[in-house]
Amino acid sequence: MGAGAALLMPATLAVIHHTFPEPRARSRAIAAWAAVGGLGGLGGPLIGGWLVEQFSWRAAFWINVPLAAVIVAGAAFLVPESRAARRKGFDGPGAALSAGGLLALVWAVIEGPHRGWASAATLTGFGVAAVLLAAFVLRQARTPDPMLPLGLLRAPHVWVAATALTLMSFALFGALFVLTLYLQGVLGYGPLEAGVRTVPLPAALAAGAVCALPLLSSRRPGPGQPPGVRLPVSGGLVVVTLGFLVLATTDATSGYPRCLVFQLVAGFGAGLVAAAATESVMGSLPSDAAALGSAVNDSTRQLGSALGIAVQGSLLTTVFTDRAAALVPGSASPPLTDTLGPEPADVPEPLRAAVALGVREAFTDAMTVTALAAGTVTAVAAVLAARGLRPPAANAPPVPSDGRPVSSRTTAAP
Repeated sequence: MGAGAALLMPATLAVIHHTFPEPRARSRAIAAWAAVGGLGGLGGPLIGGWLVEQFSWRAAFWINVPLAAVIVAGAAFLVPESRAARRKGFDGPGAALSAGGLLALVWAVIEGPHRGWASAATLTGFGVAAVLLAAFVLRQARTPDPMLPLGLLRAPHVWVAATALTLMSFALFGALFVLTLYLQGVLGYGPLEAGVRTVPLPAALAAGAVCALPLLSSRRPGPGQPPGVRLPVSGGLVVVTLGFLVLATTDATSGYPRCLVFQLVAGFGAGLVAAAATESVMGSLPSDAAALGSAVNDSTRQLGSALGIAVQGSLLTTVFTDRAAALVPGSASPPLTDTLGPEPADVPEPLRAAVALGVREAFTDAMTVTALAAGTVTAVAAVLAARGLRPPAANAPPVPSDGRPVSSRTTAAP
């Protein structure tokens, strides 16, 4: 499934880039792309929650089979073909190094709370990740056909926008994971009920993506140059940060309304960031690098999402376990399950109500820590975007497709 998504997602933006070469039309298409992605998120929690309750968790995978068949047939007839002028070789060793390094990193982050952050297994995981990712960077600098031309990342409108997407995805997708646990474990909703209550987040994201279009259109510096994206990216990240400040004030008795406010505020800001940062990356590259720019855009979002769930999940587990373990002295710390508490047999009858409340409070305390951490990440990203996404000079050349400086290449006369 991951390999299929890796083939699909970059191709969608590349098709948009080739189908809409005019900058203003491309901005509208990318805003629609981001909005549709948000609307697609509406169906996942709803349909997935219903399938889990009516059938089993396996049904959430089976439902993709007929949908994929329809999409394949539609793509064969409707999606226009486009190819790069020069076919590059596949960097197999680079792909293996990057995948292995990221796998080791995510594994170490997830296993840290259970095995111990200073355990030999966790430290080995981090060490393997560092070695493999360093080897990946070294190979990309030396191979003639790199998977990721490092020179491409020197352009601020590429690397700053990609970093903003990574950090926004880190914060938002990690928070969605934590929020789902809160809705089911603390507020007591079932899978479908919890899914319904996460709909405002992707709906607000779609609305934010649509609202980013006027900001992009009104601040475009000139033909062939990336649009003025600093305001929607940095402003969107500030809005996301405000949403996390709301979430950080949640306690065991807050109920759903505060979660709703968080989703509406953070989702709208994320929509602004997603549309504007994606247009920044794609608008900075020539047509023959559209697929590469799309791959950079999507891989950074996926990397941020994976690390956000792993890091915030691990942080949540660590804080929750430490605070909940003190509720019943001498017993094992309660697990992070649907009930978020120890089994009734582990707690004397007179203490069960107090322990249950204490466990919920321990979880909301842990969620507050994760919300503050995520909000700090988005605040840092907002500062980076405000400083790095300055309007380009009027005579600034576009980023070359191979990532090398223009002065180091031989160019033909027009």
